[in-house]
Amino acid sequence: MALLLGIESDPVRAFLLLYLIITVLSIIVFKLGFAKKLPPLKAVVIYLFLIIGCLPLAFFGIGLPVAEGLMVAALILIIYKVRLHQSKKEKS
Repeated sequence: MALLLGIESDPVRAFLLLYLIITVLSIIVFKLGFAKKLPPLKAVVIYLFLIIGCLPLAFFGIGLPVAEGLMVAALILIIYKVRLHQSKKEKS
């Protein structure tokens, strides 16, 4: 993913884009797979730590397939949620 974003030609812009992509995908995976209904202040704290925690993932994402793995995880969770919704719809 880092090479697609042009990490070799413009490293600062590519790193910021990679960080943004990883952060958005992490929030999607968290929301689909792990999030529970929380009070607003607790949710803000959780997402703040998630945003801060994505910084090391972005550094790892330069050489490792972090963004790609998050894409696969998000896709699997989306498929799971759609199938779960269909299953609940059929039962009722």
